[in-house]
Amino acid sequence: MLLYSFFVLAGQSVGTILGRVYYDNGGKSNWMATLVQVIGFPVLIPFQFFTTTNKNNFNDNNTRRQKLHLATFYVAIGIFLAVDCMLYSIGLQYLPVTTYTLLCASQLGFNAVFSLFLNRQRFTPFIINSLFLLTVSSALLVFEPDTAAGGPTKISKRKYVIGFVCTLAASAGYAIMLSLTQLAFQHLIKKETTRAIVDMTIYQNLVATVVIVVGLFAAGDWRRLEAEMEGFKTGRVSYLMNLFWTAVSWQVFGVGCIGLIFKVSSLFSNVISILGLPAAPVLAVIFIGERLTGLKAVSMLLAVWGFVSYIYQHYLDDLKRKELERSGNDAGVELPLVDERASARPS
Repeated sequence: MLLYSFFVLAGQSVGTILGRVYYDNGGKSNWMATLVQVIGFPVLIPFQFFTTTNKNNFNDNNTRRQKLHLATFYVAIGIFLAVDCMLYSIGLQYLPVTTYTLLCASQLGFNAVFSLFLNRQRFTPFIINSLFLLTVSSALLVFEPDTAAGGPTKISKRKYVIGFVCTLAASAGYAIMLSLTQLAFQHLIKKETTRAIVDMTIYQNLVATVVIVVGLFAAGDWRRLEAEMEGFKTGRVSYLMNLFWTAVSWQVFGVGCIGLIFKVSSLFSNVISILGLPAAPVLAVIFIGERLTGLKAVSMLLAVWGFVSYIYQHYLDDLKRKELERSGNDAGVELPLVDERASARPS
């Protein structure tokens, strides 16, 4: 679980920063910025040969039907992923990294709501407090007067609003994708192996890549890529390296995210993602010259406070579970086995 958490934190931070660098150095194609978020899946293919799979996963009588359902899920979630990545790309183009990453904190609130209906997640006072703080932290950014000037490139108020709305919509879409992925592991895949995680990451990204490549050619952006490469401020090699490592970073993030879903839950995976939000703004301030204003700092503190509230609920649940186990052992009662994923969720 620690390895998957590291993948989420590292992949998200590096991918976000490299995406911002792409735009700041002359990158203009939203289609290309979206494509690199999913096209890196071939780097995972070798891991399919070194990971095990459960051959008894499907019943012989239902193999064809179950595989058809799983293939349908991969296609649907891949299309959803392509749209979601495009919304994220637009948001990243029009917003400074500090604003963009803090807006992404709203995905935890969306995820909690979707988990309530799709994954039977129940609210507690600490979870409600967490959702409230994260929502307020995002809403505060609307009143940031110098947001457009917060990064190296000035943007209009209209583009800022577009970026704000797109990032918020992308966060909601990402949240429902996590909940649907958890459902797929429970009802379609029904196996908990590293191979299942790699397969899920590869197939959904493969579908998303096909959709985005079609969009890239349909929009005519492919004609401008050569000129974009030539005009990149730091040169052609830097342009290619930026795209390559951005693609790798988001695949690392994807593996970590899906791994945490099947190890714990979709909500926990999202919480780890939110934990990494302060990293990108700090790196943006250090490496690409963005300003961390007072309002953004307050927003960040509220986001961290919301995360701590969730973790405290997780801590209380863990104490309650251990107390029940101890009391059961003292009474000589054999307790039923508890699914680690269920025990890790707030209840």
